[in-house]
Amino acid sequence: MSYILEIKGVNKTFGGLHALADVNLQIEEGETHAIIGPNGAGKSTLLNCCIGRLIPDSGSVTFNGKNMIGMEAHDINHAGMVRVFQTPEIFPDLSILDNVMIPALAKRDGTFTFNPFKKMADQHDIHDEAMSILRDFSLDDFADHIASSMSRGNKRRLELAMGLIQHPSLLLLDEPTAGMARHDTNNTIELLKEMKRQHGTTKVIIEHDMHVVFSLADRISVLARGHIIATGTPDDIRNDPKVKEAYLGESEDE
Repeated sequence: MSYILEIKGVNKTFGGLHALADVNLQIEEGETHAIIGPNGAGKSTLLNCCIGRLIPDSGSVTFNGKNMIGMEAHDINHAGMVRVFQTPEIFPDLSILDNVMIPALAKRDGTFTFNPFKKMADQHDIHDEAMSILRDFSLDDFADHIASSMSRGNKRRLELAMGLIQHPSLLLLDEPTAGMARHDTNNTIELLKEMKRQHGTTKVIIEHDMHVVFSLADRISVLARGHIIATGTPDDIRNDPKVKEAYLGESEDE
């Protein structure tokens, strides 16, 4: 079987801390794959090794058949691997609409180029697509609002929209529902399900909320102390005694 993302033998240390220890992981095209584990397990470190923010001490990260190790982060992004960060990375002084249009323009043109004499709204094709995506995220009524005025939950939704407009082959989501009320979390779950139905986008999700994980994941991998200790279906993981001991505990809702 060929995989859209294949991680082989990845190790990463920080001083005396072995953050990742011989991590092997395969992501199938079209699946939603969750990575769970306690704080400090190495989840964000693993994503950073995938997108070029960190270089592993050893091992390989292969995306669509090409080794990503040593590539610049923006080149990995242009190759189709897009990450939505745990702390929203938006343009706080620009409008919500401009925030969604900018990554689409960068994806199309290969660079951030601003012409002070040309309005963003003059980019008709991208403007219309951005507005459509904002409607999907129930943000279209606030398109002209400055992004810094948004609630934390809506900033999360905005960054999801910024990722989706890039038409990624692989979307990496780091705590996509962090800071959201349960109602907004459930809406985001439905949005991510709809993304899969409409676009078939492959997703890797880091998430602590087991309600989100078991609602979305086709498969789950569990990281503990830098090691993958289990990979399987939600039912496999739910019933795995090693996982219960390392992370899930007595209740999935904790």
